[in-house]
Amino acid sequence: MANIRPEKQAAVASLKEQLSTAKGVVLTGYKGLTVAQDMKLRAKFREAGVSYHVVKNTMLRIAANEIGLEGLDPVLNGTTAIAVSAEDAVAPAKVVYDFIKENKLEKTEVLTIKLGVVEGKVISVDEVKALASLPSREVLIAKVLGSMQAPISGMVNVLQGTIRNMVYVLDAIRAQKESA
Repeated sequence: MANIRPEKQAAVASLKEQLSTAKGVVLTGYKGLTVAQDMKLRAKFREAGVSYHVVKNTMLRIAANEIGLEGLDPVLNGTTAIAVSAEDAVAPAKVVYDFIKENKLEKTEVLTIKLGVVEGKVISVDEVKALASLPSREVLIAKVLGSMQAPISGMVNVLQGTIRNMVYVLDAIRAQKESA
């Protein structure tokens, strides 16, 4: 970074910080995206708590090389934007993928997923799509809790059945004694 201007050094330092602390990163190409579409996309990223901005390929290449993140070079051409989340590894992928599906941009290549990074590991476009199709964290927790509660609920029902049967027997005995 010896012959890079100070403002560019600051941009590279910012990218290094974002890449090294991020849980989830998605690189996108946005060739032909309208201003209205871009505004909607940015709003969705803000709602999800994801930072999204356009980056220069050279700056991103330098930042990735300096932190030892390999595998970005093949996709660093054309227009590039970066979506970064320090909190949720799935959020950037889910927002981009859902936006592409909602606006039917799959075939137009107006907004494309170039690759992703999850906790320092570079993942392919297919892996980003698979990550985006996962249920949310809350849904997964609810499913786990539900499956943990199922045996307990079953046991409670079995025990209640035994008690219920005993009540029926006692009621039958009472009814028999009353009629005699």
